[in-house]
This record gives sequence, C-alpha cells and structure tokens, in this order.
Amino acid sequence: MKFVLLFCFSFLLLQAQMPNTSQLIVVTTADWKTPKGTLQRYEKVGNTWQKTGKPIAILLGRNGLGWGVGLHTIPKDTAIIKKEGDGKSPAGIFALGNAFGYEPVKVAYPYKTYKETDHCVDDVHSAYYNKIVDSTKTTADYTSFEHMKFPKDFYKYGIIVNHNHINEAGAKKGAGSCIFMHIKAIPTAGCTVMNEAQMKGLIAWLNPHANPLLVQGTVDVVRELLGQVR
Repeated sequence: MKFVLLFCFSFLLLQAQMPNTSQLIVVTTADWKTPKGTLQRYEKVGNTWQKTGKPIAILLGRNGLGWGVGLHTIPKDTAIIKKEGDGKSPAGIFALGNAFGYEPVKVAYPYKTYKETDHCVDDVHSAYYNKIVDSTKTTADYTSFEHMKFPKDFYKYGIIVNHNHINEAGAKKGAGSCIFMHIKAIPTAGCTVMNEAQMKGLIAWLNPHANPLLVQGTVDVVRELLGQVR
C-alpha cells in the first residue's frame, strides 16, 4: 500500500509539472546491478495517468544502471554515474529522439532509415562524439563507432534515447554515448532492449505531439524521478 500511495503521489506531481507531456515509458529494476527490468507505458487521459498495455520484460546494460545525463537532477552524493564503456544503462528522465530502422515504415512518430555507412560515434576524442553521422559525408576523426545498420537485426527497429545530448551540442566526453531502445535478447553495453514485436509496438504507440519521455531507474529511484519531471 505504501508503494502505491507514493507512486500515485508522484503522478500527481507529474500532472502539475508536465502538462504538455502525455506519454511515459517507465522502466524499473529491482536494484542498480541487475540487467533485468520491466517496462510499462503510461498515457494521460484527461487529467489522469493510466497504464497502457501489459508490462514488458526488458534487458538493460550487462552491469545494470548508472545515473545518466538527461532532464533530471542527479543526486550530489551518488557515485553511481554512467561512464563510457561501463556496460550500464542510464538512469534518469530522458527525452526521446527519432525512431529508426533498416527499412521505411509508416508511423506517426519521426522515423529515419539508417544505412551501413551511418555511424554513431563513441570515440571520446572525436568532435562527433555521441552523434550519428553519415560517414560518406564526414571527414572521420574517430576510430570507434557503431554501425547503425549491420547484418544482425539489433537495430532493425529502435528509438534514440536523448542521453548526454546525443546529436546535439554539449555532449560531455566520457559520460556515455549511443544509447538506444532496440531489439536484442541478451544484456547490452548500455541500451534498453526487447523483442522485435514489442519494439515495433512501442514505436507505433509513440505520439509526436505527446512529448514522450523515458523514465528509467530502480523502483525507489523512479518514485523520486516522477516528482522531478517538468
């Protein structure tokens, strides 16, 4: 009962502070170290937040969670901070970038088709750190990157998570890069993953006018985060 009351109270704060947001993707885990979590969608109907669809079992970074760079306030006394290459998914509140995939699809949410030559740069020494670039149109100053399309179907469908100012100015070097929601059946280097049908369903559900956000963390952290959202 205590959990329910706290969770409901957080949503009341959410209603007061975020009137222009009407879709939430909430990912919770039992602790900071587990790579296993649960995803639940919420949408605002009138002035009430309601669950949408069934909860989804998801996987995170192989080493669990660390505080990321997003819309939230990071506790000053924490040492659990996400860093480049640490195998942790970012905890916090994050805007979403475009959805993406290997082939065009008809969805309401902004969607881009990526090629083998599109790279997400994770080289901390590059001017393109935490940016997706077309390598055929860019003078590469990086040696480490992710192909946005490759033989495996991991990125067949996905969504960009705006951790550490991806594709924007101001990315903090070493704070983590190239964070997505995508398809995979094993823990990741830092992304949030599910099966293909679940990923396609999530993309189809997103409303570009709803300003959807990802809220991700342990159960206790998510309670606090929902009170921070603006």
